[in-house]
Amino acid sequence: MNVHVALTAADAEQLIVAARMAADAAGVAVSVTVVDAGGHLLAFRRDERAVLISGETSTRKAYTALQLDCATADLVEAVQPGGVFHTLPTGLDRPLLFIAGGVPIRREGRLVGALGVGGGAPGQDHAFATAALGTRG
Repeated sequence: MNVHVALTAADAEQLIVAARMAADAAGVAVSVTVVDAGGHLLAFRRDERAVLISGETSTRKAYTALQLDCATADLVEAVQPGGVFHTLPTGLDRPLLFIAGGVPIRREGRLVGALGVGGGAPGQDHAFATAALGTRG
């Protein structure tokens, strides 16, 4: 992998700040997780006012977005009964979480990591995550 493409700790910190700024503007306390291309934790921040489970959900959302290279918001229907991924959340050692708020991070066409936000309503978490990446969706 080209070293210029890789996600750095500084990049991860900038993404966390951007996601938290979007959440703060909406008055929502969140946790934000950034994982690298290998699924390893690169950065994490939980607002002290955020519900405790938000730390776990933000991390699982990031991991899920990375593993499937897709925003978790776009996967919610796939795990419903009859959906293509219906049994996937329980079929792995490391659980995936199909709730909006996880987004893959791509550079120069390559998947370099993922960002997860937890603590708000799913649509809010997705909006904060995409705002941090400077995208819409």
